[in-house]
Amino acid sequence: MRKHWGRNAIMTMIVSSLMLAGCSSDGGSKKEAAPEGSENVVHTTGFPIVEQAVELKMFTRIAPVNGPFKEMPVFQDYEKLSNVKVEFIEAPTDGFQEKKNLLFASNELPDALFRSGLSPLETVRYGSAGQLIPLEGLIDEYAPNLKKWMEEYPEIRSGITTPEGHIYAIPGIVTLGAARTDKKWINQKWLDKLNLEVPETTEELYQVLLAFRDGDPNGNGKQDEIPMTARIGLSVVSAMSGSFGLDTQLGYNINIENDKASIWMGSDKNKEMLMYLNKLYKEKLLDPEIFSHTEAQYLAKQGSGNAGFFFDQTNNNFLSIQDQYTGIAPPAGPDGDRMQSQALPIARDFGAFAITSVNKYPEVTMRWIDYFYSDEGSTLLRFGREGEHYEMKDGIPYYTEDFLKDITNQAKITPYAGGGAPHLISEQVASFINPPQVQEAQQKLDPFMPEVRYAAPMFDEQTAQQVNILRNDIDKYYEEQSTKFIVGALSFDKWEQFQSTLKKMKIDELEKLYQDAYDKMQK
Repeated sequence: MRKHWGRNAIMTMIVSSLMLAGCSSDGGSKKEAAPEGSENVVHTTGFPIVEQAVELKMFTRIAPVNGPFKEMPVFQDYEKLSNVKVEFIEAPTDGFQEKKNLLFASNELPDALFRSGLSPLETVRYGSAGQLIPLEGLIDEYAPNLKKWMEEYPEIRSGITTPEGHIYAIPGIVTLGAARTDKKWINQKWLDKLNLEVPETTEELYQVLLAFRDGDPNGNGKQDEIPMTARIGLSVVSAMSGSFGLDTQLGYNINIENDKASIWMGSDKNKEMLMYLNKLYKEKLLDPEIFSHTEAQYLAKQGSGNAGFFFDQTNNNFLSIQDQYTGIAPPAGPDGDRMQSQALPIARDFGAFAITSVNKYPEVTMRWIDYFYSDEGSTLLRFGREGEHYEMKDGIPYYTEDFLKDITNQAKITPYAGGGAPHLISEQVASFINPPQVQEAQQKLDPFMPEVRYAAPMFDEQTAQQVNILRNDIDKYYEEQSTKFIVGALSFDKWEQFQSTLKKMKIDELEKLYQDAYDKMQK
């Protein structure tokens, strides 16, 4: 029976998709899709999308973990389902931005950009120049799944619409709250061995980390434990900022209180947080490699069981030792602040997909991408083929045990692995990233999540360029100086000088631009 899985999987997808659409492939409304009087038509519902095969070229980023897109079952099977053949122009993550810039500079454009990571500035610039086409009309007519989510969550539309009222790129959509946060994982096994309680405050966390450092919780007689670690750079600042009353609104280091947007980088609360992290670093409680290790090395530390406290969205990287860890709530800071500031908006991965002006089949292309904003399409994209890669249990797809024996297989069958793919992440398709342990960890964070998470605003091109220029200098300076404060290379006696330099870099002007954008959102 195994040899029939391909045909059965395709037929299952066709049937389920037609049921979702509520009509047969012949019964949907039709519209002329091809230019120059061609008789090929695009169906607004059902499959195939077109009767006569259409070919599209899409530029995409390929992550180091991925195999070739043309070998992924999602694209092989979807070609048969949709009658749309996609040729992917793959650019590795390293150098992707440069290749993307060259495409637009040379005007040698593909039909679409998939997993494109277009920034708001790029989107406005290339849209205004006519290289990207407006999508709002196509969404209304050819993207019922995407349109439904935009109606249910109005912040999606406001976050991707330019001041002129156009949508030039669409994001990934994450309705699953647990997929928008990094959980706070602590080594419960070590807590139990050392007879310690889960820390509820930053001071209690400090004491727990001391015990992790000195109490030999791994029992090997060596002081080789890593009390606390995080991804490279200032991710530890994002992870801990909520304990010091610092939020991340409008896609930046911004607090919003009483309708006032305040950039907090030069604030006393930020100084207090950096001093706390400096104490952890100085006392070897914070991983000394936090500013040098690679992503792979960080993930390996999670899986080693030798880390006491760290941050990640899921438990994927420590599945074999998951019983050793538990998720905890944000610790309350010295002023009683207790917030989960590290939370992404529902419209995640901005600029994940766009259609260019050379595309002869924009309606077909919009229908093609819209399928991935349904549970059925997202299941295909994330899980591959039923029976070979996953099985259904109570209506939810789960990877098979055989497939999970080598987790690197996942990146070979789906562009989801590696991040940034334009699709839906809902509870329906999140069994791998949202198992019970992760759900429990999210429940610890939920009471401390902000009521509203404002995404980065869409500025007009002139303002976007202004913001970009200001942020280039300010962000680089903040990252450099914050790193020095944390590792002790810069004394906190220099804090007023740090504040003064931020002002000279016109941080007040940047703050006003964000305030103006926020005010427009409220109208």
